[in-house]
Amino acid sequence: MKKLFLIIGAPGSGKTTDAELIADKHKNITHYSTGDMFRAEVASGSKRGTIINKYISAGHIVPIDIAIETIVGAIKKAPTDVVIIDGYPRSSEQMIELDKYLANEPEVELVNVIEVEVSKETAFQRVLGRASDAQVVRTDDNEEVFLNRIKLYTDPLAEIQSFYRERNLLKIISGEATIEMIVNEMDEFIQSRV
Repeated sequence: MKKLFLIIGAPGSGKTTDAELIADKHKNITHYSTGDMFRAEVASGSKRGTIINKYISAGHIVPIDIAIETIVGAIKKAPTDVVIIDGYPRSSEQMIELDKYLANEPEVELVNVIEVEVSKETAFQRVLGRASDAQVVRTDDNEEVFLNRIKLYTDPLAEIQSFYRERNLLKIISGEATIEMIVNEMDEFIQSRV
């Protein structure tokens, strides 16, 4: 039985870094970022990668069937029993489709959804700061696309929070502290659930 943790947060909330650091600390945890999975598919030059690229480069959501195929495949192939996926779900539709899928999937249990909460100002500073870092140049890091991505994240957020809160699956962690503090809090929580 795979134990699945989903980490959601605005662009720039630090969710990918947090998840990577936790997975690095534990041999029994595998981390996947939906963004990384999608970028890898784009880099492969596949037909699906070309489709994904059209959506990502415009700051739009990748179609649900492509996203769920990518995610479910990754969970099942994961080398560990604990899997952390960040950046999913990003819409009410994705959440509902994933929930339907997991309801009929005896091999995977959704343990918790962790939201890394940051202000729009913090997210904006981090993302546009990242864009000026020569080491990490991403085409989706400009102001217009950032504002579109923030809107895509915040529009369905209340519904996503409510859905998982009703199932007692939502944990909110402040993303405004130091990386070390955030990672420690998230790690302790995950360890208490596995």
